[in-house]
Amino acid sequence: MNYILKLPYHIIRPVYERSSFHTSVIDEVQASELRDAYRHCRQITREYAKTFYMATRFLPNKKQRSIFAVYALCRYIDDLVDEAEDLVAQQKLTETQIVEMLDEWKDQLTRTYNGEKFDHPILLALSDVLKEYHIPIELPFELMEGVCMDLTKSRYNNFDELYTYSYKVASVVGLMVSEIFGYSDKKALEHAESLGIAMQLTNILRDIGEDLNRGRIYLPQDELKQFGITEQDLFDHRLDQKFRDFMEFQIQRAERYYEHADAGIPMLSRDSHYPVAMARLNYSKILTRIRENDYQVFTQRAFLSTTEKLSILPRVWWRNR
Repeated sequence: MNYILKLPYHIIRPVYERSSFHTSVIDEVQASELRDAYRHCRQITREYAKTFYMATRFLPNKKQRSIFAVYALCRYIDDLVDEAEDLVAQQKLTETQIVEMLDEWKDQLTRTYNGEKFDHPILLALSDVLKEYHIPIELPFELMEGVCMDLTKSRYNNFDELYTYSYKVASVVGLMVSEIFGYSDKKALEHAESLGIAMQLTNILRDIGEDLNRGRIYLPQDELKQFGITEQDLFDHRLDQKFRDFMEFQIQRAERYYEHADAGIPMLSRDSHYPVAMARLNYSKILTRIRENDYQVFTQRAFLSTTEKLSILPRVWWRNR
């Protein structure tokens, strides 16, 4: 990857993740318990959000740690509901018990916001983040509402319904991390919302096959009907021209949200331009990969290799230098 070596050293250094650099982000935290909490959050981010994690490596240390904590919180909420859903299916947990469990977590989150300390590593790291950044408590609450929709809803009648879901499970995450990135104009939040929508639509299109295996269809029902596609066609993995046209329609809509999001990047703090642009471009390239795969999303998952993700570094740096 000689083209990467042409970039300034301070830009390429995080890519190689030398152990000294990789640990300094956490090791500079004084309290050992807090260091362990941030390590826990970093590991979750690194394992479950590889594209996002790579982008965060270009942030200043304090912002990196804070992003790890917020992502870990969001992931924990999502996993909490997913695991509860599986337990309900196995009749090991009732829906009433799920509500009680979520209410307990919501209470602990509220108390964390009020300055109370908990042993849970994610809440411990979050309490440290909240000393520096104002993240409205309504945002993680909306995320909880969004992921809970999966407990009762597996079909979406139209794009308005899908937008509401996408906003709650993705845009609110973007709004949370925007408070860490920093911004000069509150209009940046409108564009952050669009980036969340774009990324969630990308997830939905990439994961159609996996969602079908779980009995879920996140595609607008009225638009499927408009293109003459039935649910049985989807479950039969029918890859015909109607489906290709439908997918192209969905991809172009997601791309419009990415384009709207682009206007918000210059409104962010200077040190956040590069990582946000990197995450945006790498994620949107999944749509290109779906096209290259001839829209085969039933049995083939579109993804980018690490080399492909790194290949955009010169382009992103040039745009945001």
